Amino acid sequence: MTIFLYILTMALVTYLIRMLPMTLFRKKIDSRFIKSVLYYIPYSVLSAMTFPSVFYSTGDVPSAVVGTVVALILAFFKMPMIVVALSASATALLYTLIF
Repeated sequence: MTIFLYILTMALVTYLIRMLPMTLFRKKIDSRFIKSVLYYIPYSVLSAMTFPSVFYSTGDVPSAVVGTVVALILAFFKMPMIVVALSASATALLYTLIF
């Protein structure tokens, strides 16, 4: 019975999140500010959920920091994502093995 209640609550919350914007915003949004805020919300939420877990993924915060710095540098130079991910992982692993 409890699992059914959990599933029902999850379905209701998911439905409300999708239904409320459609009912509240019936006209086209003309404000550039609101459009820019709505454009960046997915990126900011994803970053807020992902970034803290990066530092605890290795079990050793200094190795995670070194891997993150390598990833940020490579991303700044517009390297392919696979190169960034593999280089950051290899750097964190090497740091852990050396220290």
